[in-house]
Amino acid sequence: MIDPGGSEVLAAVDLGSNSFHMLVARFDHGQLTTVDRLREMVRLGGGLDARQRLSASSQRVALACLRRFGERLRAVKADKVRVVGTNTLRRARGKGRFLQQAERALGHPVEIISGIEEARLVYLGASHNLPRVDGPKFVVDIGGGSTELIVGRGLEPVAMESIAVGCVSLGQGAFPDGRLSAKNFAKARIQVRLELEPVRQIFRRYDPVQIAGTSGSIRAAHSVLMALDRAPQGITAEGLEYLIDEMIAFGQVAKIRLPELSAERAEVFPAGVAILVEVMRAMALPRMCVADGALREGILYDLVGRLTDEDSRVRTVRAMAARYHADTSQAGRVAATTSVLFRQVCEDWDLDADHEQLLGWAAQLHELGLDIAHAHYHRHGAYVLENADMPGFPREEQRVLARLVLGHRRSFERESFQDLPPAWQRPALRLTLLLRLAVLFHRSRIDTALPDLRLRVHGRSMEIQLPSGWLASNPLTLADLERERTFLASAGCKLTIRRRN
Repeated sequence: MIDPGGSEVLAAVDLGSNSFHMLVARFDHGQLTTVDRLREMVRLGGGLDARQRLSASSQRVALACLRRFGERLRAVKADKVRVVGTNTLRRARGKGRFLQQAERALGHPVEIISGIEEARLVYLGASHNLPRVDGPKFVVDIGGGSTELIVGRGLEPVAMESIAVGCVSLGQGAFPDGRLSAKNFAKARIQVRLELEPVRQIFRRYDPVQIAGTSGSIRAAHSVLMALDRAPQGITAEGLEYLIDEMIAFGQVAKIRLPELSAERAEVFPAGVAILVEVMRAMALPRMCVADGALREGILYDLVGRLTDEDSRVRTVRAMAARYHADTSQAGRVAATTSVLFRQVCEDWDLDADHEQLLGWAAQLHELGLDIAHAHYHRHGAYVLENADMPGFPREEQRVLARLVLGHRRSFERESFQDLPPAWQRPALRLTLLLRLAVLFHRSRIDTALPDLRLRVHGRSMEIQLPSGWLASNPLTLADLERERTFLASAGCKLTIRRRN
C-alpha cells in the first residue's frame, strides 16, 4: 500500500508489437513525476510466422532489449513494477519459454492483457494528460498489432473496442516488399474498413467534444503534417490523404523522405496513416490532437490506483457481482471465513497479500454462475470469469480466478491447475482448498457464529480442529467435511478432522 503522503518509484513496461517502452516515475504526494523513459523499436509483431510462433531472431532482439530494461530497473530500485504484453503476445503460440526468459531478464512477471484492457489503460493514460472537458472524449491508439478505440467521460471509459489491425500487421500484408502504390493503399484501407464496420455505429452514437490520438504512428503523422503546414489545428482526414499521395509518389518505403519522420518509423508509417485516415472517415472525426499519455502512462496510473484506494479490479468485481445478481450476504460470509483460514496458513503455505486479495475476490464471485443455471453453476461461473472483459485484470489473474471458482465445489481436479503459469499453480490449488472449506461452513446461508476454527497445513495435508460439542450439534456440517475428505483424497490431498474439547 502506498502512503499518499510518501514517495515511491514506480515503473511500467509495455511490450508492444512494434516497440518496447519503459517508463519510470516517482509517485510523490499524489503526483507522478517522470524519472526515466526507454524505448526500443523491437517489431515483435513482425516475428510471427504463418503458425503464429515467434521466430528465434525476433526473440533474440526482444530479450536483448529486456535485459537492458532489466538493468535499468535494478539501477533505479523501483518499488513497484508492472509489465504488460499486448497484441503479439496475445496471439503468439508456444510463447511459454520466451515469457520465462523475458521475466528472468526483467526480474518481474509479464502480464498478457486483453485488447479491451489495453484500451482501458490507453484511455486512462491519455485522459490524465488531456485538458478536462465537459462531454465525451474520443481516444484512438494505433499499435503494431491492434488499434484501440475508446469513448469516455472524465477518467472513465464508456465504450471500448480493440480491432485486430495495427501498423506492423497491416504493413506486412498490404505493402509487400515495401511497395507503395495507389492499389496497395486501397487494399490496406479496405482491410481497415472491414475491421471498423462492426463497431462503427457504437462510436457514431457519441458526439465527442475532444478527440485525441496516442502512439508513435499518430504522433509521427502530426509531426510531419505540422512540418508541412498541413495541421495548424490538428490532424484531419484531408491532411492524411495528402500524406498518402506523397508516399505513393515515393514508390517505396525505403525512399520515403518526409520532414520529421525517422527512418525506423517510416517502415510502418504508410500502414499507420492508412489506419488513421479510415478511423477518422468511419467515425466522422473532424480533427484530432495528440495526447501525451498512452498505455504506459495508463499502467502507472492504474498501478497507483491499485496501491491506494482506487483499484480498478475492485470496481470490476463489484460490477460483476451486481450484473450476475450474486448474493452479497453469502459472499460476505464466505469471504470473511476465507480470511480467517488464510491468516492461519499463509506463512506455512508461502502465500502473500496478493494471494489473499484474489481469494477474497473469488469468494465474492464464487456463485456467479447461479444467475445462469443452478446445475453446474461453478462451471458457468468459471467460464464467465475466464472469458469476460474484466477491466484491471490481466489474463493470468482471470484464469486463476476462474480456476478457484471452478474448484470450489464437487469433485476436486488437480489437473485443472496445470495449465496455469507455473508461479500460480501451487498457490491457486492452495487457495482453492481454503475457498472450499469456507463455502462448506456456510452451506446454511444464514448468519450464525462459527466455532473457533483452527487450521494447520503441511504440503497438501490439512488438519482442521473443531470443538467436539459443536460438531455433535452440527451433524450436516460434519457429513460435509467427511465427504470433502473423500473429494480431496481422490486428488492426492489429505484432510484430517480433529475434535477439540
